[in-house]
Parts: sequence; structure tokens; C-alpha cells
Amino acid sequence: MAPSKTVLITGASRGIGRGIAIELARAGCRVALNYAGNVEAAAEALALVKAAGGDGFTVQGDVAVAADRQRLVSETIAKFGRIDVLVNNAGVAPKVRADLLDSSEESFDRLYGINLKGPFFLSQLVAKQMLKQERDAEGFRGRIVNITSISAYAASINRGDYCMVKAGLSMMTKLLADRLANDSINVYEIRPGVIATDMTGGVKEKYDKLIIHDERGITPQRRWGQPEDVGRAVRAIAEDRFPFSTGAVFDVDGGFHLHRL
Repeated sequence: MAPSKTVLITGASRGIGRGIAIELARAGCRVALNYAGNVEAAAEALALVKAAGGDGFTVQGDVAVAADRQRLVSETIAKFGRIDVLVNNAGVAPKVRADLLDSSEESFDRLYGINLKGPFFLSQLVAKQMLKQERDAEGFRGRIVNITSISAYAASINRGDYCMVKAGLSMMTKLLADRLANDSINVYEIRPGVIATDMTGGVKEKYDKLIIHDERGITPQRRWGQPEDVGRAVRAIAEDRFPFSTGAVFDVDGGFHLHRL
């Protein structure tokens, strides 16, 4: 039996990140659960990981801060000796949904730091660590998974900063996939649609109408996505179901991406 893979997940205490952590625990992975500030939520997520059959630990850090990024990597290596999968999941939405012509520089800088700059420089650190590692049983030194959004291509003019940084993260996937392919490191993008999390809680009524109650619905599958839907996609990558698909984009959106007449 192949050794358990070690996975570092950013923003793993709640929402999509927690769903990913639990699903990877079911696959027997060892999980480093990063969280920014909610200690209680992180502890709860770790308990769920262990209950699901995985091993793990929590590590505090803001991905927008260089010293914190370094600590995430060093503590994971100290605990488990290697990183087989990095999941760039941590992300924030604008505090205020503002018209494109009124959005603030402060909001843009916040989203850029957490949603794009942080993942890029963390990926840089982790990729350099992966290059030092021996290939695993499947022949890889590592895998990087970027959690983007349908907002990478679907325009929302009241949160343009969010759309722009998610589009940047999508391009980052392509760039890293190209750069690292010959080094036995695959890179993937997962694009969730409307997922039931804290982030979407404030617009639940709006999306209930669009998904469920609207005559046609914005998605062919007439339900909200769940964090475990994204978790299953990440698990498939961690289990090397797509070894010849670096740079691939996986839509986890109930069919939102389909162009329908």
C-alpha cells in the first residue's frame, strides 16, 4: 500500500476548504489545515478530519503575509517530511459589493493579496520544496490545485475586483502547469459554482431564486453545490486520476458553464 499523501490546504477551517480536508481524510491523507484567525473552527475541522480517518494538524497563517507563508511550509515539512499536494483554497469576497466605477483601491488590494499574490508566492515556495522531493509511487514530486470560481470568466460588475483576481488565479494555473510539467509536478484548476458556504450565506435568497425557483434556473442541475462536491474533485486529483491532464480546468458548478439557448 502506497504511503499516505501529505496535503497542505489553505483556508481549511470552514466552507470549501473544510469540505476538501474531510474528503482527503477519507482517502487517508495527512492534512495540514491552514486557518487565518478562527481557532475554534480550525479545531472543529481537525476533529472532523480525524473522525474521517485522516491525520492532521492546524497551522495559523495569513497567506498574504510572506513570513506566514514560509511558516506554513516549514511547519508542514517539520510535521510530515514532504508536501505531496498544495491546495490554494483561501480566499475572501469584497466586504462591500460596489459598482465597478465605485470599487475602492483598499478592497482591490485586500483581495489581490489574499486571493492571488498569496497563492502565487506560496506555490513558488511549495514548488521549490517539491523539487527537492523524491518522486512518489505514481512518479510525481507533487501536485498543485488552485480553487478559482466561475467568477474567473463570468462578469459581476458589483464585485469586479473578485472577478479579476480569480481570473488571475486561472492564468497562474496555466503558467505553473507549463513551468513545472517537466519536473513531475502537475497543476490543476477547479472552478466551483454557487457553493453553500459562509461566503454565500448573505445572498442565499437571491441564489435560491436563481437556482431553484426560477423557471429555467441558472444551472441545469437545480441545486446548490456543497463543499464536498469540490472535495471529491480534489480527492480525484490527489489520487492521481488525472496524471496526463496538467493545466486542466474542472468545472464543479452544476453545469453553469454550459452555453444554453
